[in-house]
Amino acid sequence: MKLLMFYSREFWVKPFEKAAEDAPEAVEEKDFRDAVVMFYHAEAEDEGREDRVIAKWVKNAKWLAGKFDTKTVVLHSFNHLSQSKAPIECAASMKSEVRVRLERTGYAVFETPFGWQNEWKLHVSGESLAKVFKEI
Repeated sequence: MKLLMFYSREFWVKPFEKAAEDAPEAVEEKDFRDAVVMFYHAEAEDEGREDRVIAKWVKNAKWLAGKFDTKTVVLHSFNHLSQSKAPIECAASMKSEVRVRLERTGYAVFETPFGWQNEWKLHVSGESLAKVFKEI
């Protein structure tokens, strides 16, 4: 699992074009303020170690959110962080469990439309910790 995480003063996303035939219909554009935006990429090696990956993913989300005193997390699938790719079912299952665990502990979690090419604007805070890359 690769995570590219940002503390974003503003993140705007709008569905642009359907990339997967079976993707659900996309929602309207959304705008988030003061959020942790997590670009994630599930790798083939993550299959079979989902519990460990999920636990570390949640831990990283909470850690960065705590640094900036926010309870808003946006999950964005970004399959450009590695050559290795997990099956879509594996990635979707892990993402769903991360969402459940974060919401259970008081976080507001949002997802960008899966299976869509998205248009987005990202305003990242200037602090060094506002930009973090993690390999799990």
